Amino acid sequence: MNLRKHFDIPSSLIYLNTPGSGLLPKQVVQWRAQRENEFYDPSGFLRDQQPALIESVRAEIASCFSTAVERTFCTPNFSFGFSTLIDRMPKNLHYLLLQEDYPSLNYPIISRGLRHKFSRVSAHLEQDILDAVAKYSPDVLLLSLVQYINGVKIDLDFIKQLKKSYPDLIIIGDGTQLLGTETFDFDESGFDALGASGYKWLLSGFGNGFMMLSEQLTHLLKNAIGTPPAPGENMWSKKSMLQTFFEPGHQDTMSMGTLGQSLIFLQEIGLDKIQSHLIQLVNFAYEELHSRGLLLPIAAERKIHSALINVQIPPARYEELLHAGVRCFPRGTGIRIGIHIYNTLQDIHQLLKIIDRGNLK
Repeated sequence: MNLRKHFDIPSSLIYLNTPGSGLLPKQVVQWRAQRENEFYDPSGFLRDQQPALIESVRAEIASCFSTAVERTFCTPNFSFGFSTLIDRMPKNLHYLLLQEDYPSLNYPIISRGLRHKFSRVSAHLEQDILDAVAKYSPDVLLLSLVQYINGVKIDLDFIKQLKKSYPDLIIIGDGTQLLGTETFDFDESGFDALGASGYKWLLSGFGNGFMMLSEQLTHLLKNAIGTPPAPGENMWSKKSMLQTFFEPGHQDTMSMGTLGQSLIFLQEIGLDKIQSHLIQLVNFAYEELHSRGLLLPIAAERKIHSALINVQIPPARYEELLHAGVRCFPRGTGIRIGIHIYNTLQDIHQLLKIIDRGNLK
């Protein structure tokens, strides 16, 4: 499946930095250019249509990830949505965090002085979490679906089973490093809240994100918030109570519109086809890197692989990769790469040639 044609990528470039920032499809770039021209036309009406655009994006998110529009909220990024969520929840909850998880997940809990414990992240991540839940009896589990440094991906079937075993456990996830790489049904996932920023695998640039809530968590939030007086202003008359928190003011219609257009693009291709494409590339990359001893032990031991890989090349060799046309980024003890729909087997072969030729191990 040739998906590279949908992107403007120079033939000399191997773009593997999606975990840092994904590329925009050509059709989305064209939409942005046309939208900007129309938006700044004094005789136009786009500036008056912000609510309608946000509503359309909210509908695209809900459709793409199989949930209800009224439990979906547009946010500037994951961090804003998550902090807003935490500040609306009861203050006496006990949180379980993962060691060295993304700062936007862990730091809001730590900085607010909320009760928390940590679960380790090993090759046996799911058992680690089970052991920690049994030991600490947390009210809330927080985790990234894919760990941003080592690429460890949680078994999504495990989350479903965990929720069945502990139905009162509130499970909150950051899907920024996963959504856009495979099909995902939020209402069947076991998560009570899942948010994401759009600038990585969702190919949407900066300034957009979202938060999706389960019926269970929506009910808890409404009880925790109580019944504040409804805003008297007409412009907020159609907002739900939760929208006044997650979507409190005007939003950048260009940024949010870009997310909507990228979701349309991904759905037109089919997330199932994207998933199949990535499985082929990722499995090949893991096999080749493993044979060279370039995988983290924690990743090499797991059967479930994400499209984010920390290649064990010394970070000091980063500049050499850049000069060879490889876009990547140093993280932890290695160089982080990400494989997405614009990548090909040729990209992986070329990366391996550069590694072998330059003796970058």
